[in-house]
Amino acid sequence: MTFAVVCDRLTYSWPDGTTPLADLTTAFGAGRTGLIGRNGSGKSTLLSLIAGRLTPTSGTVAVDGEVGLLDQGLPLATGTTVAELLGVDRIRDALLAIEAGRGDEADFTAVGTDWDIEERALARLERFGVDLSTSEGHPLDRRVATLSGGETVLTALAGIALRRPDVTLLDEPTDNLDRDARERFYEAVEHWHGVLIVVSHDRELLDRVDRIAELRHGRVCTWGGNHTAYTERLAVEQEAARRTVRSAEADVRRESRQLAEARIKLARRVRFGQKKYDTKREPRVIMNQRKREAQVSAGLHRITQEERLAAAREGLERAEEAVRDDDTIRITLPGTEVPAGHDVLELRDTAPGPEAGALYLRGPERVALTGPNGSGKTTLLRAIVARASGEPVAETGHGPPVRVAHVTGRVGYLPQRLDVLDEEASVLDNLRAAAPSAGTRTLRAGLARFLIRGHRVDQRAADLSGGERFRVALARLLLADLPPRLLILDEPTNNLDLDGRDRLVEALNAYRGALLVVSHDHRFLEEIGATRRWSLERGRAPVEGG
Repeated sequence: MTFAVVCDRLTYSWPDGTTPLADLTTAFGAGRTGLIGRNGSGKSTLLSLIAGRLTPTSGTVAVDGEVGLLDQGLPLATGTTVAELLGVDRIRDALLAIEAGRGDEADFTAVGTDWDIEERALARLERFGVDLSTSEGHPLDRRVATLSGGETVLTALAGIALRRPDVTLLDEPTDNLDRDARERFYEAVEHWHGVLIVVSHDRELLDRVDRIAELRHGRVCTWGGNHTAYTERLAVEQEAARRTVRSAEADVRRESRQLAEARIKLARRVRFGQKKYDTKREPRVIMNQRKREAQVSAGLHRITQEERLAAAREGLERAEEAVRDDDTIRITLPGTEVPAGHDVLELRDTAPGPEAGALYLRGPERVALTGPNGSGKTTLLRAIVARASGEPVAETGHGPPVRVAHVTGRVGYLPQRLDVLDEEASVLDNLRAAAPSAGTRTLRAGLARFLIRGHRVDQRAADLSGGERFRVALARLLLADLPPRLLILDEPTNNLDLDGRDRLVEALNAYRGALLVVSHDHRFLEEIGATRRWSLERGRAPVEGG
């Protein structure tokens, strides 16, 4: 295979000294590669190095051709325009200058043959299901802050498809996408040309790739086939590894027992020899000779047995290294309990007409807020949070016609964009801001449950990976001084690996407060017992069912 991306002894260290990648050598060829690994293993860092966003501390990255990158932190770029997100802003500026009679040679060079770039950009957006028809002014001038998380991702994907780079890097591309958008994206992946490297925890997406590359403990191991084939082969290997461990444990027990028996026998011989010496049954010269021979023989026997035990223990260590026993996050939700039938949230339809009504969330209910990208789910959640905190509700013009009539108690909110962190503050200081009464030891212990330990607690929030950012934001929410009666989660599984997702399901099932969740992961909603649905369509208030 000819490789388009080659990493040779690649090392990268963050300014705080953290080294997610050290002496990594790997390569990626044509076709679709699914890059997997646990949160914090360095996947996003590797993509940024390949894209040239980061400079290696040592080693080299060689890429054959143009690179297009979909960044996992993309939804945080709220100040940019749709044109910038698509990557056509420079061409548009040049076109406007030429049309106004101000164009120079650089503008004509920038345009090249892309005189119809605006029409092609809008057509590509339409193919990806992004509807900007309600925008005031030109749709390409719309701010990313007015888009939903799903629309933001789809817009960036449309820009990559428009540019057709030689090497495409996608970091969690299906995060925030509704079912229809995912299906369109899956179809695009199945027909993708060139080199595609996609980081994802989406099993459906990973079943559409040609190979799986796993980044684990700073090394990449490549497996042919899709994710289902990978998990099946891994299960077989792990069962074999566990059998080897059991066999090695039996070897250690046997050698330990034989060493103990040998020591008992040698001790008996020493006592018998000493008794014969004391009774002087044989000449002293002969007894001394036999004593020396016995000591040498005993020493050799003991050394042999100890060496065999040491070899058995080394074999056990090698066998245990092949068995995966990774740390996983431990999520404990606050001990809140809301009585059944107690109103926690009331929403009222503000649209005129006899169909206007109200929705209620009562007691420890689990409600799923569902709807397509751009229907206003996140806007509604923010309005609920603002109402609970007594802050004015921001009018965006893109939200549903609904009024938050009533919210009882404290609301805990985990946003989709994870923009609740102070980027320049340390992880520890971000937690301290939410829980000022907690001591440093308590905060560090809380972070350790989310696998943020040691010097990692002192790094800037801006340097966190997507998975780490999620874990810190969740820790900040759960360790706050006042426990929430209503927990609002906007796409909570986006940045979690599969083990972390399972731990979150366990914690939510044990939570006795009210829960309002936005998620396109229908299996997740079923697992947390979200039996009620509030369905939301663009321009309409939410309704029960759907």
